Amino acid sequence: MTIGGPIKFINLADRRDIVPVVAKWYYDQWGTTQPENSYAITLTKVETQLNKDRVPLHMLAIQNEMAVGVAQLKMQEMKTYPEDTFWLGGVFVPPEVRGQGVGALLVREMIRIAKSFGVPKLYLQTEQFDGGIYAKSGFTPVERVVYKGIDILVMEMKLK
Repeated sequence: MTIGGPIKFINLADRRDIVPVVAKWYYDQWGTTQPENSYAITLTKVETQLNKDRVPLHMLAIQNEMAVGVAQLKMQEMKTYPEDTFWLGGVFVPPEVRGQGVGALLVREMIRIAKSFGVPKLYLQTEQFDGGIYAKSGFTPVERVVYKGIDILVMEMKLK
């Protein structure tokens, strides 16, 4: 499916009707790898992270009134990093619209939001060892580690 028209960004807190969709995306993409997780747990977690003016928050990419992606700004993604670290996470674009630049636009929007909050450094974790869209957006590798049984690359971007 090719998308058309401009993409706008809307805080998920302003489109609570899309929360179940986001929870399903997250659960289907990452949640099934954790035996103690369920769709209901994922839904509850997303519902508790619907802030507008502080972390954690989710931003939707909307095109033609349809959600075409989501990303999250959050604290303390990995317990092996300092408690006060900010993370870009949950960047998800449905398979039918991937490859059309939505993910890169979401990453840029989340960097903009992090800067507006005064975040000095933003981290993320990815299973793409070349950094993919994150490297193209200016993130640099920190280390490759096994976290929760998954081989990942931790990346960072200095914002100040």
